[in-house]
Amino acid sequence: MRFFKATCLTLTIIFFFFIFSKNTKAIVNPKEYPNNRFGIHILNTVDITKAAELVNSSGGDWGYVTMVIQENDRNIKKWQKVFNDMRKIHLIPIIRTASSPENNNWKKLDGGDIDNWIYFLNSLNWVIKNRYIVVGNEPNHATEWGGEVNPQEYSDYFILFSQKLKEASQDFFVISAPLDASAPDNKEHISEVVFLQKVLEIHPNFFEFSDGFASHSYPNPDFSGSEDDTGQGSIRTYAWEMGLLKSLNISKDFPIFITETGWAHDDVGNTLSKKKTTTISEKYIKAFATAWNDSRIVAVTPFVFDYQDEPFYTFSWKNKEGNFFPFFEDVKNIQKIKGLPLQEENGEISFLITPKIARKGNFVKGFALIKNTGQSIWEENEVDINEEVDGKVVNTEPITANVEPGQKLLMKINIYLPETSEGINGNIKLARDKKTFGTGYPFQILALKSAFSNFDIFNELRQIIIENPLNLLFREFKLNI
Repeated sequence: MRFFKATCLTLTIIFFFFIFSKNTKAIVNPKEYPNNRFGIHILNTVDITKAAELVNSSGGDWGYVTMVIQENDRNIKKWQKVFNDMRKIHLIPIIRTASSPENNNWKKLDGGDIDNWIYFLNSLNWVIKNRYIVVGNEPNHATEWGGEVNPQEYSDYFILFSQKLKEASQDFFVISAPLDASAPDNKEHISEVVFLQKVLEIHPNFFEFSDGFASHSYPNPDFSGSEDDTGQGSIRTYAWEMGLLKSLNISKDFPIFITETGWAHDDVGNTLSKKKTTTISEKYIKAFATAWNDSRIVAVTPFVFDYQDEPFYTFSWKNKEGNFFPFFEDVKNIQKIKGLPLQEENGEISFLITPKIARKGNFVKGFALIKNTGQSIWEENEVDINEEVDGKVVNTEPITANVEPGQKLLMKINIYLPETSEGINGNIKLARDKKTFGTGYPFQILALKSAFSNFDIFNELRQIIIENPLNLLFREFKLNI
């Protein structure tokens, strides 16, 4: 039966390969935009505010946070709120997918559950255009794959997951699982070299399905090595891994994500090899200035922001009294740059209410109901309405409140009808920095001579054309002017 399941999964992968073999890489190369590589690995979403204080400090903006989502935590409402909060404080999420613990192991990631992952991940409005997904964790450890190491099963799963993610949206930036570069070859582990060799024997095109490379560049031995060390098992493990890939005939130029790194500290008091917390400050300062100051690196997210129990307290940036170790402030004080990641700019004009008939030589007043359907927050005075009518003028009163994705706002507009005008067949669009976006909203206004203004019909038209629709609009959307 197990052989039958493996055969079926392999056939499914072959099927998807022929259908989606023309998949392109993620649309946006993060290195083509100003990028703040500073980040942190968190285990609790309540930590995002303090995480932003750390990674967006000293001139920095739009730093990174690595977070784990387990299969039993795929709550769209919860995670959309987390993403919305991260959007406000300018944090870029790197999401690592995980199964759930079982019998002292992490269950194997289940190919039959991939569609549930796709539905969940694609239902979220992500913070930026790139949707960073790391698929699994250290599968060269038996404890991370249901009690055994199985390169065939992991590579089958990853390829299928990547294909389905790309089918759902080309904005998914898919990254294969980081490996433990210091793992030996024994019953419970396979070394990174052997694991990758086996993966590439099974799927020579494995890395065609990965947009980036995740690395666990820990300072070994005992997570206490020198910041000056190089090669395998150092904070420069990522560079050794790039060399390893080239030796395996993988020439792809990967953006690198160091999703775990960091030194174990002596606050646990049970080993002499751990480093003093004050010494770790010096190591981080030098590491960010040298080892991690590499143009290939997109993000460095040390493990872990806050963990108060064994076995990971020795990596925690926060102590048991609730205060941060000195290296928090020291990393916070390192000079950073302002990242400018690409965000989807989109919106719609749901309604436009103006008179259908108006006098020449006057401004026509109206209202437009706009909705933010993109990823960025429209801040005060940033967004207006751009008209596509030659020789006509559309003025909008400034937006006086931030408009977050999913929110609506009623804008007042003024459209000028020259004396020579017979009317307007126009089209208005949303604009930011004079660049239009979203779909246009067409409208027509018939221009009449000024003498017609003496007729009482104008009062009736105003009520029919403006006041009644506005009252309906206010009732439906609970809006106030």
